[in-house]
Amino acid sequence: MVDAETEFIPLLSTEEEEQMNAEEIPEALPILPLRNTVLFPGVVIPITVGRDKSIKLIREAYKSKALIGVVAQRDVEVEDPGFKDLNRIGTMASIIRILQMPDGSTTAIIQGKKRFELVDLIQTDPYFKATVKSFDKIEKHEKDLKFKALIDSLTDLSIQIIKQSPNIPSEASFAIKNIESPVFLVNFISSNLNIDVREKQDLLEISDLKERANRVLANLSRELQMVELKSQIQDKVKTDIDKQQRDYLLNQQLKTIQEELGGNPNEQEISELIEKAKDKKWTREVAETFDKELKKLQRMNPQAAEYSIQVNYLEMLVDLPWSEYTKDNLDLNHARKVLDEDHYGLEKIKERILEYLAVIKLKNDLKSPILCLVGPPGVGKTSLGKSIARALSRKYIRMSLGGVRDEAELRGHRKTYIGAMPGRIIQRLRKAKSSNPVFVLDEVDKVSGANISGDPQAALLEILDPEQNTNFYDNYLEMDYDLSKVMFIGTANTLATVHPALRDRMEVINLSGYLLEEKIEIAKRHLIPKQFNEHGLKKNQLIFSKNILEKIIDDYTREAGVRSLEKNIAKLIRHYAKFIAMEERYEKSIQANDLVKILGPAHNVRDRELKNDVAGVVTGLAWTAAGGEILFVEVSLSPGKGSLTMTGNLGEVMKESATIAFEYLKAHANILSINPDVFKKWNVHIHIPEGATPKDGPSAGITMFTALASAFTQRKIRSKLAMTGEITLRGKVLPVGGIKEKILAAKRSKIKDVVLSVENEKDIKDIKKEYIEGLRFHYVDQMIEIVDKALLKEKVKHPVKLS
Repeated sequence: MVDAETEFIPLLSTEEEEQMNAEEIPEALPILPLRNTVLFPGVVIPITVGRDKSIKLIREAYKSKALIGVVAQRDVEVEDPGFKDLNRIGTMASIIRILQMPDGSTTAIIQGKKRFELVDLIQTDPYFKATVKSFDKIEKHEKDLKFKALIDSLTDLSIQIIKQSPNIPSEASFAIKNIESPVFLVNFISSNLNIDVREKQDLLEISDLKERANRVLANLSRELQMVELKSQIQDKVKTDIDKQQRDYLLNQQLKTIQEELGGNPNEQEISELIEKAKDKKWTREVAETFDKELKKLQRMNPQAAEYSIQVNYLEMLVDLPWSEYTKDNLDLNHARKVLDEDHYGLEKIKERILEYLAVIKLKNDLKSPILCLVGPPGVGKTSLGKSIARALSRKYIRMSLGGVRDEAELRGHRKTYIGAMPGRIIQRLRKAKSSNPVFVLDEVDKVSGANISGDPQAALLEILDPEQNTNFYDNYLEMDYDLSKVMFIGTANTLATVHPALRDRMEVINLSGYLLEEKIEIAKRHLIPKQFNEHGLKKNQLIFSKNILEKIIDDYTREAGVRSLEKNIAKLIRHYAKFIAMEERYEKSIQANDLVKILGPAHNVRDRELKNDVAGVVTGLAWTAAGGEILFVEVSLSPGKGSLTMTGNLGEVMKESATIAFEYLKAHANILSINPDVFKKWNVHIHIPEGATPKDGPSAGITMFTALASAFTQRKIRSKLAMTGEITLRGKVLPVGGIKEKILAAKRSKIKDVVLSVENEKDIKDIKKEYIEGLRFHYVDQMIEIVDKALLKEKVKHPVKLS
């Protein structure tokens, strides 16, 4: 008896298989169409019967214990199949039991007997009936070792699948092990394969047992792979879920412990952020972003890697001084006083800064050009920015741009990157806690151009443009920040390396070098008190006289600024600090011979004008990044074929000036009473000493011409004379730059007379009279005029005889 609640796997004994094989298939059978399954010989399966025809068929057959033919439909979607909708191969079956289910449906338990092939339909009502013929053939494989191995493989794979499949009862492996018949084993496994009806029908229609076993083995291998893959996925999911549950439980316990100890630090962190945000004066956009990011933080697991990133971002938002400004002190008298206290001289620069501050006071905004202080090292560019901040009562920020080659250093990295942070502009504002500081961008000329990391100069274009920096975009913030109230001041040693577009956005203020008198005053007012303070000396413990300071400047420094001067003063103070500390006797007033003892021999011996007893040697004036200097142009003649040689590490422009000077001299030889034939018989060598130092520029043109004229006429040069000016083939003397620095160099070298272009007269008028006292200026328009002003009628001793 079969009970409806019983779970069973009916097996076929050897006797039953022999009896089943011996049964004859009737000529005609009633046909039961199956929709969702295929019946194999020897296999017992339950089927649910729903069609009226099918119910009538199984009831009559069960009552009369008749055999039926079971055939699978070709298309499972067909509700009322015709004879043509059935497959040609089916299985003869007996009905073991009919069960009436609680839901009113009828279930029949049937067992397959033998396969048959449909021939002709002989009846359609009340159910299908058709003539059939046998499809099975008896095969013997007892002695076939390959077949035996194939069957063993089927058994092993089936057991593995059963073990790894939680949905298959473990009794199934017991059933598989106890099946003795190879035919029934193949049929049993085929019936239970996880494949669709079409594939099962294909297996049923394979007449050769070995071929069918191979096909089943392939399906089992694929099924085992799927089961193993599912098992791996489920194990991984289970592990992840277990870890999450473990983390959750631990976090809940930790939370409880922290509450007992006085609160959760993560919640305290969030509370602090909310408290700080209450006092912020930010825009609606920033407030919305903060709220959104805070909610995201509250949803996060504190153990997640993104949690700290989110906290850092929110801390940056609340720490930035959104719309927070310091009150400006726009008292121009106060500003002038501060600038005078901090810097001596630089009158024009101070006036320009006061004008700039006046505009701010009148307009009440900073939509005006960005200042750029350009000048040699040590002249006070950076400290001027600090003085401006003090004068305005603003916060002071200094950022060195020297060597910056990554655009992200200014604009920041996106916060999705590991270790991301805002750009240096935003970082400095966060530190200053003000949105209107004086921001000094030091060494603008040292910023790298376009490279693999971007173009920092291009990023500066937005920062230093008053029309754009109201909406400065930092990649980390992912929002606009208003930089329009920041007073940017750039500093540079030269504009040559600054991007043209960046140069155009800044208003350039040139800071030239200090004169000797200015350096002495700076030393007295600033450098000496500063070094006394740093070395712990009192004012009356050491005395620097004006003559000593002048000697230090002349003999031990060569610079436009005062850095070397400060170092030498510090060195002298350290020397005397030793005597004071050891309580030994010393002379308070520094003497000239003390300088040699402490600082060594004078460094700048060469910085003197030469004597005029040699023809062809003239003193010129040059400009360098370190200030003005004197240089000497030497011309030597030797018998030859009239070649021109130039040495001294000269640049192309300077070589062109020498060629122009020589050609002009040859063209006007008759004016100087020079025989034109000598140019063909004498080689000319022009040399400028200090060959290791590169030299270039047009300003040595008149110096070279004068030296050539002296060499070919053998006339003496006027004593203590220096000159500077560009020349042309037409004989014009053109103006040059750096006049103030060059005059400083001339005065430092005890020059008395200076020859300049007429057009440089205006530059001399801009220099204070006390700074040019003792100098005589000779202005020339034509090169030929220089001859009378520079050359004496007297010839040198032992002149070269040119013929």
